[in-house]
Amino acid sequence: MTFKVAIIGRPNVGKSTLFNRLVGRKLALVDDTPGVTRDRRVHAAKLYDLHFDVIDTAGFEDAGASTLPGRMRAQTEIAIHEADLIFFTIDAKSGLLPDDRTFAEIVRKSGKPVVLVANKAEAKGAQGGMLEAWELGLGEPIPVSAEHGQGMPDLRDAVIAALGEARAFGEDEEGEDDEIAATEVLIGEDIADPDAEDAHTYDDTKPMRIAVVGRPNAGKSTLINALIGEERLLTGPEAGITRDSISVDWDWHGRRLKLFDTAGMRRKARIHEKLEVMSVQDGLRAIRFAEIVVIVLDATIPFEKQDLQIADLIIREGRAPVIAFNKWDLIDHPQELLAELREKTERLLPQVRGIQAVPVSAETGRGLDKLMDAVLRTHKVWNSRVSTGKLNRWLEAILAHHPPPAVAGRRLKVKYVTQAKTRPPGFVVQCSRPEAMPQSYVRYLTNSLREAFDMPGVPIRIALRTSDNPFAGRAKKRN
Repeated sequence: MTFKVAIIGRPNVGKSTLFNRLVGRKLALVDDTPGVTRDRRVHAAKLYDLHFDVIDTAGFEDAGASTLPGRMRAQTEIAIHEADLIFFTIDAKSGLLPDDRTFAEIVRKSGKPVVLVANKAEAKGAQGGMLEAWELGLGEPIPVSAEHGQGMPDLRDAVIAALGEARAFGEDEEGEDDEIAATEVLIGEDIADPDAEDAHTYDDTKPMRIAVVGRPNAGKSTLINALIGEERLLTGPEAGITRDSISVDWDWHGRRLKLFDTAGMRRKARIHEKLEVMSVQDGLRAIRFAEIVVIVLDATIPFEKQDLQIADLIIREGRAPVIAFNKWDLIDHPQELLAELREKTERLLPQVRGIQAVPVSAETGRGLDKLMDAVLRTHKVWNSRVSTGKLNRWLEAILAHHPPPAVAGRRLKVKYVTQAKTRPPGFVVQCSRPEAMPQSYVRYLTNSLREAFDMPGVPIRIALRTSDNPFAGRAKKRN
């Protein structure tokens, strides 16, 4: 990328809509409610022949540093510091407000090049707001409509004028000139389908995608901040701070990781607002396209019904779960509680027997290395493959020890087994009458597979198949 652009402005001027327009995908949540965006989000963007990084920020608000709007403002000030160019965005329809003038002064003092973006210019009466914008002293306002894509050529010319042609058209880094499809409608980060690749051997050079999920106020954002060692995500005592699924790139002991912070997931019956529905959908998509999902449980109130529903969703999606018992620094008798929690884990989540569960404290940093070791071990198991020869030798011993039951007076026959896929491990069992095979025997095969080939803590898929009978349906004619 050649440069970095931060989109700055007061709440509800259309910053996230402009961000989505530049990125070419609906990544940022957009709603009529002011203050939807809270964390800053960075993504590759394209404006005709210009390629750059764009930062979506929270709306500037004049508030105390300890309040939530004050902490959001601190994140925006970090974005100003990181940026090479600032898009100061105003609402041309409503004209200038006192906050616009206050924050324009902050942007001016930063010393960064500024492009004054007058959004919502397609609205009736926007011309008056355009004329008012000259009062800010930030140069000529560029009329755009982020929602309808109007004014983008003028915005491109303004970027070149602010940075200079040499800076604006710097050489792209290798592999970063791919076309971005403006028609593709997605919520969340742009991630390839993990099941599209067939991993035969474990490759530790590829970035690992890790989603961090849980109920509101379990400490998900604080945990990610503790892992990466910086205040990258907005945190605080208020429940439900995170709304968008924010991705953070991180390097751990030479391994590239992409962490996804997600909104807290409450019970469906308690969700009424459209914005919270969108946030939860964004989090579900992060789960669907992750490889490892860290389920953050509040150790003081673990295994609520919602925790188990989240875990069940992850398992049904085939992702590899790891449990983090957070807020361990608040526990008075840790050894007793840890034994109790591990017993509950095995009892309440039998479909992923042996799941890695680690006590951590995001506040103090305790247990973070153990958590990452558990993540890496689980990822290797999730990618594991067993040869067909080993599988069938195991099957032979299993059938000798515990053959399948007889159904309707006829013994079921199991012929052979092979592994069809990884991520998660999936096996095909060739047998007679698959529809008659009891689920209890399928669970027996699953647990035996898990134990024999050391595959704890990940979902295992078993598909029952039968060979086609070439003579089926052909009745012999007798004279």
